[in-house]
Amino acid sequence: MDEPVERIDHPPHYTFGEIEVIDAIEDWRLGFHLGNVVKYVARSAHKGDQLADLRKARWYLEREIARLERE
Repeated sequence: MDEPVERIDHPPHYTFGEIEVIDAIEDWRLGFHLGNVVKYVARSAHKGDQLADLRKARWYLEREIARLERE
């Protein structure tokens, strides 16, 4: 069974402000790791488990830092 389009295309935890999170990530050309940091921080207060989303953001940020330190 297919999920409703709004759960995939424009879920409420991504569309709470005037700018959708994916639009900012793409416009700023953040890439995978930093894009996920922004995604998890932006939605953390709107999805239900703020601490889990902030921990996910930290995990991606630490991976990006490690990647840059290796270069």
